[in-house]
Amino acid sequence: MSDCRLLPKGNDLIAAVRWLSDQHRHDRIAIEEAALRFDLSPLDEEFLLMHCQAADMPDQATSREQ
Repeated sequence: MSDCRLLPKGNDLIAAVRWLSDQHRHDRIAIEEAALRFDLSPLDEEFLLMHCQAADMPDQATSREQ
């Protein structure tokens, strides 16, 4: 995490999300690289992993209707 007191808390996570979007990659390897690159906490890394996994899963209600 950032040691700079001028940056808001969570700025590292925002930068990591921006980097992942710029890379057009949201897989486990890319998230691990972002965690190292932006010094994310294990909790932040787990959040990204869970968020990307949930985004990859199709909506259950939509798939039942089709």
